[in-house]
Amino acid sequence: MNTKNNRPQTENLSAMQRAQYEAMGISREVFAFGEQILEELGGRFAQIDAVAEYNQLKVLGAMQAAKVSEACLYGTTGYGYHDLGRETLEQVYARIFHTEDALVRPQITCGTHALALALMSNLRPGDELLSPVGRPYDTLEEVIGIRPSRGSLREYGISYRQVDLLPDGGFDYEGIAGALNEKTRLVTIQRSKGYQTRPTLSVTRIKELIGFIKARRPEVICMVDNCYGEFVETSEPSDAGADLVVGSLIKNPGGGLAPVGGYLAGRKECIENAAFRLTSPGLGKEVGASLSVLPAFYQGLFLAPTVTAAALKGAVFAANLYERLGFSVLPDGRESRHDIIQAVTFGDPEKVLAFCEGIQAAAPVDSHVTPLPWDMPGYDSQVIMAAGTFVSGSSIELSADGPIKPPYTVYFQGGLTWPHARFGILMTLQKLVEKGLVNVVFS
Repeated sequence: MNTKNNRPQTENLSAMQRAQYEAMGISREVFAFGEQILEELGGRFAQIDAVAEYNQLKVLGAMQAAKVSEACLYGTTGYGYHDLGRETLEQVYARIFHTEDALVRPQITCGTHALALALMSNLRPGDELLSPVGRPYDTLEEVIGIRPSRGSLREYGISYRQVDLLPDGGFDYEGIAGALNEKTRLVTIQRSKGYQTRPTLSVTRIKELIGFIKARRPEVICMVDNCYGEFVETSEPSDAGADLVVGSLIKNPGGGLAPVGGYLAGRKECIENAAFRLTSPGLGKEVGASLSVLPAFYQGLFLAPTVTAAALKGAVFAANLYERLGFSVLPDGRESRHDIIQAVTFGDPEKVLAFCEGIQAAAPVDSHVTPLPWDMPGYDSQVIMAAGTFVSGSSIELSADGPIKPPYTVYFQGGLTWPHARFGILMTLQKLVEKGLVNVVFS
């Protein structure tokens, strides 16, 4: 290879790249600061790519083993009887998650709906739900009845108990042992942090927790809220002993193509219970038309490992960039990753707004819109959400959100491609610099 001839082309391409960023609103100073951060991330990015390749082969192998065919892409209407594509897709999910069965449906509207479906179908009046990892995500508070709401578990006579994490983020095993009792029917384990500043749970830690619970109450159903965590590691919580894993298709497993939907994967009995709750007793998984969404479900799942890798690169880049600027970030720039969410604590609402303005300005859709906080259903404070996405509310696409309350933390996630995630993060910094909220300092 003639490296002398290649060097001018590479230098010319780099100059063109810098000029394009500048034309898109990124100043030379912000671009150079980002370049400085990227120089240190080659090893991390290579590791992310290796996990993505492993998971890509796992997904491909599951599709081949299930004999996915062109006929699986056609879909059905009406009752949806004998829907080959729907049934095969659920086999693919069960193979990927190494579970007995799966329920993957467009009728599941979002992650909260999928979790509510799992809880309401597998709990009965008089049962108790236990969270051994502290407070659940905001929207589940009304599902459980922590905050009063129509149709909550509490209204149906299902009680709730919670054991908070220890100050260092560890499990309070003594408290968990004391909370487990003869009424405990289901334990819910939220993998991701939600709007909290605690570490996301790795599959290894989830395995330890489930093992502890099963040793004392083997009959208890262990359910994991897997939202934002799919394909981040080479294994899933179902490989760690979870009876049920639950997630949203407009997050990682939909690959940015699924326009709606959610999934449950786990023990056959748990899935059957959920199917009867979703449709009707006596009908269960036999009905539920897939309409025209199956090509997006299949192709999105096929792309999901590499799309998740792009989002992870963006999260790692954001962590290192904002950590260098002196802000508290979780996870930090060196920690292992177990979901795609990056939290940055600003301690100032104006900085949260500026960050979200940058994410919106970097979007392919509605980049001209300025996001504002609003009273969003299911939350106890105003929330700002920035996302110019092809699928409304898609968290695997470039987005950021956060409650407007102390400590004023923003939660960044997504990016269908690494170049877009990179541009979005640089644009957040650009907005902060333009408003005089941050100074770019080179080391």
